[in-house]
Amino acid sequence: MDDKITVINHPLIQHKLTLMRRRQTSTAKFRSLMSEVALLLGYEVTRELPLEMQTIETPLTEMEAPHLVGKKLVIVPILRAGIGLVDSLLHLAPSARVGHIGLYRDPETLEPVEYYLKVPEKMHDRDVIVVDPMLATGNSAAEAVARIKEFNPRSIKFLCLLAAPEGVDHFNDVHPDVPMYTAAVDEKLNEKGYIIPGLGDAGDRLYGTK
Repeated sequence: MDDKITVINHPLIQHKLTLMRRRQTSTAKFRSLMSEVALLLGYEVTRELPLEMQTIETPLTEMEAPHLVGKKLVIVPILRAGIGLVDSLLHLAPSARVGHIGLYRDPETLEPVEYYLKVPEKMHDRDVIVVDPMLATGNSAAEAVARIKEFNPRSIKFLCLLAAPEGVDHFNDVHPDVPMYTAAVDEKLNEKGYIIPGLGDAGDRLYGTK
């Protein structure tokens, strides 16, 4: 498992995730915590963005300094819950582009059904981060990444708050070339495909729906 997914064990992330898991956490607090955790996770998932040296002038002297190179980063949330992670990542990379992919999970088959896809132009030189709070069965994440691969981006990473071992294994089987990042890998999936112990339905808790 360890070589398939990077679990980011920062104490602040783990503490905030615990607060998110609590049943009594309000919608407003859950939304705030998701934003905070996404910001912290974002530092790790963007660690390998390419840099090149550039000549600049400080108030005192000229120097060679690193800056990001290439076309703008693309963040692609899986609708709808993935949107809860986007704003924090944009705080880190304000010039990033944002694509969207709409998938819902068929309640009977648990298979993903696509209903929307919109990404920036000229994806072939871009680094993409696909985001969704939960990696449960892994079907939706695997389908989303497969669709993004059709645009031939320079690189793809997948970021989530929580993962189930079944989802990690499935995603890795389909996309062994795509790194995964998460705050925790939980125990298992239940018979309905929910992560146990998990935190419930992330979209419902984020938006106050049932």
